[in-house]
Amino acid sequence: MPFTSSLLNTVLCCLKEKKEVIQAPPTVIMFSGSGLNGTKGLRRQKRDWVIPPINVAENSRGPFPQMLVSIRSDQDQDISIRYSITGVGADQPPNEVFNIDPVLGKMFVTKPLDREHRSSYHLRAHAVDMNGNQVENPIDLYIFVIDMNDNRPEFKNQVYNGSVDEGSKPGTYVMHLSAFDADDNTTANGMVRYRILSQTPHSPIPNMFTINSETGDIVTVAPGLDREKVSQYTIIVQATDMEGNLNFGLSNTATAIITVTDINDNPPMLTSRTFSGEVPENRVDVVVANLTVIDADQPHSPNWNAIYRIISGDPSGHFTIRTDPVSNDGMVTVVKPVDFEMNRAFMLTVVVSNQAHLASGIQSSLQSTAGVTISVQDVNEPPYFPTNPKHIRFEEGVPAGTSLTTFSASDPDRLQMQQLIRYSKLNDPADWLSINRTNGQIVTTAMLDRESVYVKNNIYEATFLATDNGSPAASGTGTLQIYLIDINDNPPALIPKESQICERINKNVNGVNITAADADTDPNAGPFVFELPNFPTSIRRNWTISRLSGDYARLGLRYQVYLEPGVYEVPVIVSDSGNPPLSNRSVIKVKVCPCDENGDCTTLGAVAAAGLGTGAIISILICIIILLSMVLLFVVWIKRREKERQTKQLLIDPEDDVRDNILKYDEEGGGEEDQDYDLSQLQQPDSLEHIISKPPGVRRVDERPIIPESQYPIRPVVPHPGDIGDFIHEGLRAADNDPTAPPYDSLLVFDYEGSGSTAGSVSSLNSSSTGDQDYDYLNDWGPRFKKLADMYGGGDDD
Repeated sequence: MPFTSSLLNTVLCCLKEKKEVIQAPPTVIMFSGSGLNGTKGLRRQKRDWVIPPINVAENSRGPFPQMLVSIRSDQDQDISIRYSITGVGADQPPNEVFNIDPVLGKMFVTKPLDREHRSSYHLRAHAVDMNGNQVENPIDLYIFVIDMNDNRPEFKNQVYNGSVDEGSKPGTYVMHLSAFDADDNTTANGMVRYRILSQTPHSPIPNMFTINSETGDIVTVAPGLDREKVSQYTIIVQATDMEGNLNFGLSNTATAIITVTDINDNPPMLTSRTFSGEVPENRVDVVVANLTVIDADQPHSPNWNAIYRIISGDPSGHFTIRTDPVSNDGMVTVVKPVDFEMNRAFMLTVVVSNQAHLASGIQSSLQSTAGVTISVQDVNEPPYFPTNPKHIRFEEGVPAGTSLTTFSASDPDRLQMQQLIRYSKLNDPADWLSINRTNGQIVTTAMLDRESVYVKNNIYEATFLATDNGSPAASGTGTLQIYLIDINDNPPALIPKESQICERINKNVNGVNITAADADTDPNAGPFVFELPNFPTSIRRNWTISRLSGDYARLGLRYQVYLEPGVYEVPVIVSDSGNPPLSNRSVIKVKVCPCDENGDCTTLGAVAAAGLGTGAIISILICIIILLSMVLLFVVWIKRREKERQTKQLLIDPEDDVRDNILKYDEEGGGEEDQDYDLSQLQQPDSLEHIISKPPGVRRVDERPIIPESQYPIRPVVPHPGDIGDFIHEGLRAADNDPTAPPYDSLLVFDYEGSGSTAGSVSSLNSSSTGDQDYDYLNDWGPRFKKLADMYGGGDDD
């Protein structure tokens, strides 16, 4: 904001000493003299001045509050003025970093400032009267925080990893390191410089690398990097601010680990110029020699992995060399059988190289080539059949003892003593053949049959064994395949064996289609000839055969011939086309039955055709009717019994009634003698004769009252679930008020006190009752006590 001519002083420069700023006397900043209350009319203004920023050093030690500047208005002599400041650091977060004396206009900083946290502040100064009216236009104040060197350079990582190929030339870029300084990078406080403090190891020289002091790039400065000698270097790098001034700057260090990467600068070298091995003939996948190699490059890398090649001595490809992935050795392996009679030894030339190409300028070593001698061991080889399998052709049916062929084997061991070969049969499924033990002649032991299950596609196959007398003995197998030529040795068979036909000729269906099956093949099979025999004469009289094609014919009834329903056996003669032809008399069972309009047998007709007469059919129907009647009667009986069970009264059956048996559980008895009870007394007697005839003892006579029995409610046949409760309560009330219902009133005679009872006589006991007893109240107890009331009530009657 521009200043007016009322500005009195300017801001003095700050001096820095021992990281503290000693300020000149505070600057006084005046508001514009032409305030809001100035005179009216046009007036020439002086050129405005520009207020310079206020510089405050960070990390000041105080004392606080520390005065920065004084603000005044030229109207403060006429009226009372109040000053204030607004903005970030005053009335906005962070609050109260700056404040102002409202009367004197002196602005202070209240705490140390941190440039790395905030580098500048923008405030506005205000002047108002006592009523809060603005008397001056606000002015802008800019406060800059002066940087101090209070931050060390910081590396992002403490350890940096880099790599460089061995053999690299000087000036080759290796890696980059960088450090950050939080101080102002436009001043020396934030300008960082790099240097290498140490290198480990010092081989081949102590200073193999250098670092760009400004960018932090590490490069090589000397040749001689060799991974096989030194595979890793450790470098300590220092970063210093104040442009690298070690006296005033702050420093920090980091570690750079430089790995020397491998290149293929060491060709593989075989440990010997010659190798040897031996192999038995006719063996494969056998390691016959092991080639060892050394390579100084990094193990298990493309620069170290060896590849072996045979460049001469094996034109037929009997051998290959495989690399052991662990030891890197070359394993000479047989992949194609060798023959001692053909080659007794092999002279191989082998060369080895790496999976990766050699580095530029590196030459192959003379030790990368070697010779390998392989000796072949002679073993006893098994005999072999020159023609295997062997094919021959013969007609089937040749008799036993027929010589078919000579199946002989050869011995490949030509350089050994002449050996004898013996023959034997290994597999002969049908056991049709035999072989001569010495010369291999094959003779039949049974007739050959092409139609046998052991013959597949007209070929019979047998396997034979040839064994020599070597040490150890060896054997080989040979297969003989006999193609059997068909002859006409199987007569045809009629198909089908059973069929059915309508008893009357139908215009749509008037016969049975028949054919034949022949195990032979053309020309000994079809076309076939179908004929009816001359005997019996009824066959030709009732039946006829008409030819449909070479393999099919139709069997049917003659016109106007009617046959009773039934099964008829019709003989048919079938002949094939062989030379000479073979015939077969077959019988077909034809079921003659009544048919419907579609030519299908009816159900009744099928039964009749099965051979059942009218009487048999009627008998079967009668049996079915009787069986159904019995089932119906049984169902009716079950329903009736269920109905009777539902209409039965709820009273208990007299045989199951136990309510008249009185059991007393509180009698302790007088010992073992009292246990002699007569249990028959507890049963209700059917008559009184057996009771009167018994000796004196306890007798029980139940007396049934001679009065009409009460009427109980009749249980409905199928009671409704809602009525069953009422039915039960009505029956209960009727039983309670029925004097004829058991248990009946009984007269008990107690004249038996037990055998040998130790209890004394009770005859001397008298009743304690004195005077007459009134029993009339028994009449009020209901019909069950009526008899007792008649016996004891009404003393005058007694």
